[in-house]
Amino acid sequence: MDQKIYDLVECKSFKNFITALIILNGITMGLETFKDVTASFGNLLHFFDIFVITVFTIEVLLRIYAHKSAFFKDPWSIFDFSIVAISLVPSSAGFEILRILRVFRLFRLVTVVPQMRKIVTALLSTIPGMASIAALMSLFFYIFAIMATNLYGATHPEWFGTLGESFYTLFQIMTLESWSMGIVRPIMEVHPMAWTFFVPFIFVVTFIMVNLIVAVVVDAMNIINTKEEEHIIEEVQHANDNTASEIAQLRSEIQELKALLLQKVKN
Repeated sequence: MDQKIYDLVECKSFKNFITALIILNGITMGLETFKDVTASFGNLLHFFDIFVITVFTIEVLLRIYAHKSAFFKDPWSIFDFSIVAISLVPSSAGFEILRILRVFRLFRLVTVVPQMRKIVTALLSTIPGMASIAALMSLFFYIFAIMATNLYGATHPEWFGTLGESFYTLFQIMTLESWSMGIVRPIMEVHPMAWTFFVPFIFVVTFIMVNLIVAVVVDAMNIINTKEEEHIIEEVQHANDNTASEIAQLRSEIQELKALLLQKVKN
């Protein structure tokens, strides 16, 4: 019985069914945002939502039964359990916000699609590197925000009147959203040399820092791919070793049979 349930939850067709159900649930959640659709098919969408959470609950229970304590040692399994648990909380008595959080169910695609899971794993592994880059970028922002407030706060208080406004404006400039015609050129009409402040800022923060983040993510993906390749090579090597051992055992058995046959022929 245990083996049958384990085979079921690990079956590819069962996982594909869960994946399709998550996608369909995502579509129905999107349809619920249209008032006309809700008015016409609200009950149907509600019953389908109940069906989905019922299937997800049964699936998680089967996985717990199949994997036992190992289920709670796997971070992805705990994530699935948490998402299903949130969906089971009633949307009344002060828990209305959890009704909205049911949309997090769609994140289960990450756990059932290996490529998505690999990307998320890579992103999580970049947190230390990202934190260092974020700290350095925050330092740059802080220095440039103080300078911008002192330089342009008096003439353009709507952008650089306070330290907070300077932070936000510099963030907009970092994203290259209307930075030239919308902000820098109007400032240059009053401060002709303002470009000497903003161009180095864009060069350092946008072109260098952002590309550093991309480099960290790419490096993490390469490390994960390398580990997967090493794991595959180890599995192939292990399979080859087992095959060689079985072949050697068969040869030994064949030699023993030949010896027995020769002995019988002589007798």
